[in-house]
Amino acid sequence: MNTEFGTYLVTQGSRSRGRTTEDVVAAAIDGGVDIVQLREKGATARERYHLGRALREQTRDADVTYLVNDRVDIAAAVDADGVHLGDEDLPIAAARDVLGAEAIVGRSVSSVEAARHAVQAGADYLGVGAVYATDSKDVHEEHAEIGTETVAAIADAVDVPIVGIGGITAANAPDVIQAGADGVAVVSAITVADDPEDATRELANAVREATTSIDR
Repeated sequence: MNTEFGTYLVTQGSRSRGRTTEDVVAAAIDGGVDIVQLREKGATARERYHLGRALREQTRDADVTYLVNDRVDIAAAVDADGVHLGDEDLPIAAARDVLGAEAIVGRSVSSVEAARHAVQAGADYLGVGAVYATDSKDVHEEHAEIGTETVAAIADAVDVPIVGIGGITAANAPDVIQAGADGVAVVSAITVADDPEDATRELANAVREATTSIDR
């Protein structure tokens, strides 16, 4: 897998301040986003499918990696590059059976133990969080505000890319990268911004500068 994880947008139209998800994604692409994940909690499967097809075209044209949150069936139907799974979703092996060996399969984790299990099960990368407090995602209390110390511990424990998520902004993204993350995933930092393109560029620059300042 040769995927850049630096700046990763998770979509959520309900937080887009009246803008369409397609417009937010277009702005993020112009700002230098590396990955777009179709999330859209609260939307029906049919709504996510139709939006997913539109985002597939946008990301394909821009050569941006495109994933779907939770739904392996929708990922297959819209020809996404892969899927991101949580605790209540299909097992990693089952997702790969549907999507194929070349698909990217990510997994959400909040502890070293969960990270090791996910990698043993075949995860290509891990979404680690919630690093900081967030209201963009439903997080169990034990998985909330795990901090950069846990990010660092997971980075030391596994050999796949990890992406920090939860309450991340351009201001604190360098701390997450310096802790060992390969990238950061955000909802609000881009979606709620006055100018999503500028917000993406600012975040991407922060991640890039932090990455180049450390020796791995």
